[in-house]
Order: sequence, then C-alpha cells, then structure tokens
Amino acid sequence: MAPEANHVQGIDVAKVSEWLADNVAGALAPFNFQLIAGGRSNLTFLVTDDNGIRYVLRRPPLGHVLATAHDMAREHRIISAVGQTNVPVPATLGLCTDESVNGAPFYVMNFVDGVVLDNAEKAELLDKSLRRSASFNLIDVLCELHDVDIDAVGLGNLAKREGYIERQIKRWSTQWENSKTRELPEIDEVVRLLSTKVPRQQDVSIAHGDFRFGNVLTDVATGRIAAVLDWELCTLGDPLADLGYIGVYWSDGPASALRANDPTPAGGFTTYRELVERYATKTGRDVSGVDYYVAFSCWRLAVISEGVYARYLHGAMGNQEGIDMTVMKAGVDALTIRALEAVGRLV
Repeated sequence: MAPEANHVQGIDVAKVSEWLADNVAGALAPFNFQLIAGGRSNLTFLVTDDNGIRYVLRRPPLGHVLATAHDMAREHRIISAVGQTNVPVPATLGLCTDESVNGAPFYVMNFVDGVVLDNAEKAELLDKSLRRSASFNLIDVLCELHDVDIDAVGLGNLAKREGYIERQIKRWSTQWENSKTRELPEIDEVVRLLSTKVPRQQDVSIAHGDFRFGNVLTDVATGRIAAVLDWELCTLGDPLADLGYIGVYWSDGPASALRANDPTPAGGFTTYRELVERYATKTGRDVSGVDYYVAFSCWRLAVISEGVYARYLHGAMGNQEGIDMTVMKAGVDALTIRALEAVGRLV
C-alpha cells in the first residue's frame, strides 16, 4: 500500500514531492515524510517513496538561525567529496538551493541501515563481544578521515588551513554572545585559559567537528561503522580536535559517565586512553596534549548546546516531542566545569 502524502512541519509536501520526482533518479511519488527523532540542529527527515525506497532529507532549522551555521550546499559538497574515499558516508543524490521549493535549501542522500549508538540502552543492541572492535573501528574511521588528501577530493579551499583553534575560539566566542540565554562567567574563564594555552597545530586535515558514536551508523551485526553522519560542523583544521571531542563522549567508568548520549557506560568498550594510543600509532601524531582538545571540545559543545536551547526557546526546532530541553541547559554548566577541569590538567 502506498504511503499517503502527509503534513510535516518543515516540509512543503507538494513542492518537495515534485522536486524529488524530478531530480532523484527512480524516486516515485507519493512520498511519506517523517522527522527523524533526535535532530536538534539541522532537521533530518526519513523519506519513503511509493516503492518503499527510503531516502534521507536534510534542511536547516525553522525560523531565525545564525548566518552560515546551516549551509546545506556546503554540507552536500563535503559528503559528496568524502564519498570518493574509503570513509563510509551516505551517497548524495541531489541538492536543492531554490528556496521557493521548501523555504530553505535542502539535500537528499541514500538511506543507510545501521544503529545510532547514542545512549547506553542503544549499546545493548551491540553484542558485548563486538564493543571493543566497534570502538577501534570508530577510531580507525577517524584516522582514515584525517588521512584524506583534501586537495585530491576537491576540499582544499573549504576553509583556511592554519590557525584552526584560534579561529574556532573566535567563532564560538561570538556565537556564545549571540546565543546565550544568561550570563555564565565560567565560560569566560575557559576562553581565557584556552586562549593562553593554544598548542601548535601539527598538520591540517578534514575536521569533522562532531565525530562520535552518536553521529555514525553502526552495523550492530558486525560492530563496524556503516556511515558517518552530521557534517554541518566540518571544516579544515587540527585533526586532534576530533580526537579530543570523542573524549567528551567516552566513559572510562561510572565517575566519568557524564553524557546521556554516550553509549560506552553500557560496558565492554575500550578506554579512551586506548583510543588515543591507537590513533597515535596509526597516524604518528603527538597526542600528549590531548587534554587541551578535550577541554576545547567541552567548551565548544557548551556553546553549541546553549545555541540549541536558545533556538528551542524561540520555536525554531520543529516538533521535538519527548525531548527535555532543560537537560540541554543544565548540560551547558556541566560541560563548562569539565572544560575547566581538563584545561587544568595541562602543564
């Protein structure tokens, strides 16, 4: 039975359906659109056509958003480029920049089977005997990403190559000022400490910006990564920033299980230190200052979380039933404290 055309906030069903039929090879109307739960920034929709073929559509949040923060053409370009490499990503199928179609640009990609391991309960879907190998495969995919020849895949002019941390501190400090819903002096202290301890950038690579189990699809039958998702924060920069970011979402025991969307408290995964050592062995990079990147990542995530909370308050997040956004607000404070702790471990 064909799925009926439905009404979904953020989708002009008639116009988007016409565009899909005209621009995505083999796509057959009518289409069913469903907001994929958990999307807290760019909105992600599961699209099912009349043949039961599934696609994924991405568009910016509803309402006012910060300039350049939700560039669909840029995200489409990155995924298309990375798709030329051994890094697993969904195949891109089309980009629409005509805002008369849906009020904002969007792009479409293949649906990839897999599970987003974004909490300890989801981790139970992965057999405990596969969790160590899944941990190592996650870091191996990151190593593969950081080994991509950015010029060869056409991303050499995506962003400036040097001064990544300095640029990021400037960018996210500005975003904090534009998005904050209250004063938080500890944020200012983190920025001060990060600014005085910036490490030397060893080299340049694609920096995913949000790399973790919660942003990849894992094949739970094999423990291998099926696809890397959510490229909106991707740029060129210091590869160790991605390594530090994984540390924000990695539990080495109950005392360090601080993120609800971290699957590793379920047990059976490697330690974060083992991941860091494997990364160092495979890439040859000096990882002795990884705590700086953990601190930086905690701070940046705090700023992003505050921005998401601010957009929620202004009704720009679509229908996000079942999500307690006060947890997001509390997480800003916890991440700021953790950033202070991590930067305090540096000599």
